[in-house]
Amino acid sequence: MVADAGGGAAVPHVVFLCTGNAARSVMAGAMLGHLDAELRITTAGTHVIEGQPMSWRTRDAMGALGYAAPRHRSRQLTDVHVEDADIVVALAVEHVTYVRRTHPEAAWRTGTLRRLVRDLPGGPAPLADRVRSLSLETVALEPWEDVADPAGGEIDDYEACAKEVESLILDLAPRVR
Repeated sequence: MVADAGGGAAVPHVVFLCTGNAARSVMAGAMLGHLDAELRITTAGTHVIEGQPMSWRTRDAMGALGYAAPRHRSRQLTDVHVEDADIVVALAVEHVTYVRRTHPEAAWRTGTLRRLVRDLPGGPAPLADRVRSLSLETVALEPWEDVADPAGGEIDDYEACAKEVESLILDLAPRVR
């Protein structure tokens, strides 16, 4: 965790992870940042073409719900992201599997958005302690955990994805502090 500029409590670093860092992770990061501007948020992907803007469908689907990420550019997940993250929030099981394989030291703090919404306790304990209590590095991954990738779909697919991600983020937001 990173100490805040005022020397007070540390500010959690939340990393959102999807495949191309062009839709789901962008949506989740923008939405959580809108709800809690003090959090440190990074979005990344597992198979990225670096430096690309989000798709117009992602932009329009987020915009319809009142969110924006105008400066977004795609980036590949790096060692620095996972080393510094308090929690890595994956949008699908395949992303958790990727972290387990390429960044095993971060497996204990990597879970899907759906699982974290279901299982992450809130409360006064530090985020790291609450995440560690989930034993995410050993949990069996299940198909219900995926947020469907809208890539290649129509605007309706992106809008449905944005609404689903928003619902999940609204539930997760108070627990990542």
